[in-house]
Amino acid sequence: MNIVLINPEIPPNTGNIARLCAVTQSTLHLIEPFGFELNDKDLKRAGMDYWQHLEWHRWPDWMHFEEYAKQHSSSPSGPRFWMVECDGEKRYDEVHWESNDYIVLGRETKGIPKVLLERYKDFWIRIPMFNPTSRSLNLSNCAALVLYEALRQTGFVGEIR
Repeated sequence: MNIVLINPEIPPNTGNIARLCAVTQSTLHLIEPFGFELNDKDLKRAGMDYWQHLEWHRWPDWMHFEEYAKQHSSSPSGPRFWMVECDGEKRYDEVHWESNDYIVLGRETKGIPKVLLERYKDFWIRIPMFNPTSRSLNLSNCAALVLYEALRQTGFVGEIR
């Protein structure tokens, strides 16, 4: 699996997601610009010593990342970019997940750019919320919820006991 963070702003969220990716052997893709320096102590602290066990890539923009994903896709129809954002037609648990899918999360304060939501509207998914006065869940919680559903559906391949 792959987790993609577009313009992450909060170091502990990115660090927590890096740790999540390391533990699940998922690849992390970070798309610039960032709201912090990658050497930020909060980022390192949140990711602990997991950064060395993590496959991750840094991209200057969506275009470069998307080109890489297309070139490395094993699917004849190309990579599937699942946009996790409120108002998606499908819930994340209604998706038929495949092991090389990309879970895309946007900036903490602004979400995924509208142009990408429109381009991938058939891949726009949501996490159910029940309190109308709550704005959103924490980004790293969203990543964990969606990733573990995708891993569950694909059989938790590689799980250690």
